[in-house]
Amino acid sequence: MPFETPTVAVRSSGPEEWELLESLAYRGRRDRFVVPAGFRTDLATVPRVVVWLVPRWGLYTRAAVLHDWLCTEGIATGAVTARDADGLFRRVMRESGVPVLRRWLMWCGVRWGALTDRRRRRGWLLSAPGVLAITLLAAPLVLPPALVIVPALLVFGVAERLVPEPAGPPADGSGTLGDAAVRH
Repeated sequence: MPFETPTVAVRSSGPEEWELLESLAYRGRRDRFVVPAGFRTDLATVPRVVVWLVPRWGLYTRAAVLHDWLCTEGIATGAVTARDADGLFRRVMRESGVPVLRRWLMWCGVRWGALTDRRRRRGWLLSAPGVLAITLLAAPLVLPPALVIVPALLVFGVAERLVPEPAGPPADGSGTLGDAAVRH
């Protein structure tokens, strides 16, 4: 396994953000990347509408954390291009045992996501034929559930805003998780 770090240890640092408790080291054939302890990540950046298909963590958690770091620090320092970061993400998922369909869908997702980020947009056209082909192949699988999930999320979002908060926490302190640390 190319990861020198057998697990990724994180703790919650926000509603959808995690902080690395220990560094995460990856060694490829030519490259070595170390994501430092303290780096903040959202694990896999997955839109809510498709978390039924791709949860925010799984076999790809370490690859997702490395990808987050590559897309911020790696690109900023010139260690990788955005296209390289996304390609490494796909390769590291393969090395981590992520099934072929899931890793190609996730790669397609990060390439679409590159369009929304000025730093990652460069080189997108080189990936466009593959991204478009995968998108068209995946659409019959992803769109039908999404057509049900999107309206349900909208209704749920409205209901969350309309339902008032309870008066306060239970007097005995039950129901709190406190600080949680998780290893994947």
